[in-house]
Amino acid sequence: QVPLEDHVIYSGNIFQYIEENKKWRNRFCVVPHNYGLVLYENKLAYERELPPRVLVNSAGYKILTSVEQYLELVNSSLPGVTPKSGHSPMLKCPTDFPLILWHPYARHYYFCVMTGKEQERWRAVFQDCVRHCNNGISEDSRVEAPAFTDAIRMYRQSKEQYGTWDMLCGNETQVLSNLVMEELLPELRSTIGPRLKGKAPERQRTWIQVSDAVYRMVYELAKAQYDAAVARCEQERPQLESTIRTDMDQIITSKEHLASKIRAFVLPKAEVCVRNHVQPYISSILEALMTPTSQGFAEAREVFFKEVTDMNMNVVNEGGLEKLVEYMEKLSHLAFHPVKMQSCYEKMDQLKLEGLQQRFDVSSTSVFKQRAQIHMRQQMDDAVYTFETLLHQELGKLQGKDDLCKSIQRILERVLKKFDYDSSTVRKKFFREALLQITIPFLLKKLAPTCKGELARFQELIFEDFASFILVENTYEEVVLQSVMKDIMQAVKEAAVQRKHNLYRDSMVMHNSDPNLHLLGEGPAIDWSEEYSGQPEAEPAADRRRRAKQVVSVIQDDEGALPYGVVAEALLQPGSPEPEEAQPGVPPSPRGAVREIREALAQESLGAGAEERLTNGSGTQRAAPASPVPGAEVPSGAGTRRAAPAPPVPGAEGPSAACHQRGDIEPGEPEERSPPRARGTTESGEEVQTEF
Repeated sequence: QVPLEDHVIYSGNIFQYIEENKKWRNRFCVVPHNYGLVLYENKLAYERELPPRVLVNSAGYKILTSVEQYLELVNSSLPGVTPKSGHSPMLKCPTDFPLILWHPYARHYYFCVMTGKEQERWRAVFQDCVRHCNNGISEDSRVEAPAFTDAIRMYRQSKEQYGTWDMLCGNETQVLSNLVMEELLPELRSTIGPRLKGKAPERQRTWIQVSDAVYRMVYELAKAQYDAAVARCEQERPQLESTIRTDMDQIITSKEHLASKIRAFVLPKAEVCVRNHVQPYISSILEALMTPTSQGFAEAREVFFKEVTDMNMNVVNEGGLEKLVEYMEKLSHLAFHPVKMQSCYEKMDQLKLEGLQQRFDVSSTSVFKQRAQIHMRQQMDDAVYTFETLLHQELGKLQGKDDLCKSIQRILERVLKKFDYDSSTVRKKFFREALLQITIPFLLKKLAPTCKGELARFQELIFEDFASFILVENTYEEVVLQSVMKDIMQAVKEAAVQRKHNLYRDSMVMHNSDPNLHLLGEGPAIDWSEEYSGQPEAEPAADRRRRAKQVVSVIQDDEGALPYGVVAEALLQPGSPEPEEAQPGVPPSPRGAVREIREALAQESLGAGAEERLTNGSGTQRAAPASPVPGAEVPSGAGTRRAAPAPPVPGAEGPSAACHQRGDIEPGEPEERSPPRARGTTESGEEVQTEF
């Protein structure tokens, strides 16, 4: 249930732009297993368990890697307010590697790093956070979640807004807030926009703050009202269940009678619409979906194969079981490694529905991209779990390295075969769902002028006692779905028969699948280090927290890493004169700064002793990690756990309930380290942590 317990996804130093004083500051950013972004003053503040500076729930955000791209979005958000050429824009980045979190309603966050490699790594991590937080409505709920999303869709359809919606992301309260803001923002813009004072960049900055403030207010109101609605539903549930159990036969009979009447009225019109406007395009849409999705799954298979093969070679060359444990620790979290999975996710960027997008009113393909990426991660995790379980069963029977090598290879082949069959099944289901998501809103929109107005007369066919259980609108949509479902099923089946993109027929999967793999139960994750490390005593919780393993290791560029604290002093502030104007203490350009800092570091490292300094460049002696701060949550047991941050206000400083549902598990801390070096990373089975 908590695959990354006692792990952090990533942590490291990053520069953040502070809007209050318009300066860039070094921050220590931690991404815990709940995928919130947590920013601390510095690493020492994190180790001492001081409160974080910022908590960011990234649901609904977009990750931008260029200031120009960001300014274009900002300019379009407030029409008529565009900075004149020659005037300074609202944001200047001191390096060539910005990372900007943009949201249509909430506040924006500005970061930058020193190298292209760091930018790519942080971008992959941020995108994983967005992907996870966007998927905030629990899929474990088979009733409440579909009822909620259907209600949102029907509400938008009542406003003549058909098709996919980009802002159906986050938890229920965030989705409702986005829905309100979608209607409120144009009115807010026309009322407040003309009254904003100052130069264009200042007005844009003020507008973002106004939008964020309104979004927070909307969020608070939406949360209170949604919670009250859920409480009412729970209160009414026993009475409804009692009625359903008593009158089930009559309810079903009444529903079937209503469906037959609506079918007789709607189906002929729907079938003509499908034949003329949908059927000719189904194969084109399917092909557009199949190519990038199948490439992504193939890449996931390749990544898994490469990781296991490399592990097998290293285990043979470097040592037996001890090395195996170290590599299995890393492999067990492969699906949650944003950087290694990035090559799979990037394949979905090729998804284009050119022409079809306008025809079927698909505002954006991001909904389908994200869904496919989540399926890829799940498939990878399933493959890794199956491999782990089979290898764990084999270990007791093996004799020597050769046996181990052959066994790993044999298990890998079994798991890859299972991956192929599972991948085919998952992709076919995804294609069917995507085709329905594209075609059903289009059909409803086409049929609305002739059918929607006539639905009211069917209401009299429903007994008043059953009005809570049988809805005319839902029955109408079921009939429309039936009109196109046959064509969609047939198109996907034909693709499987032709073995396009490595799809299999269902009968082949059932006939050829490995029956023994179906007997594997879903048990707790295997803790390789604890089971095979031979440690006689359990590690205290406090020490375990300090040694929290990091899923993503840090790879510095070839020229070596720069201490962020030192570089922070050399960064050009937005309000400072341009680089040409020489200024004491500020080098002419970031690249010049890099050279000078490296030379200074080289000289300093020759005479430096064991004294260790804070990474923010303040020069203060680093203190040892302190005991938990007063008021922090201290559960019973030997060690302490980090208290979960309080629930946030939306869209800004604080992860949502979706991102914080496991907030009581500590994100973990890196172990105490030796004095810092100019280029330093540690990478071992025990811990993977940046050293700046």
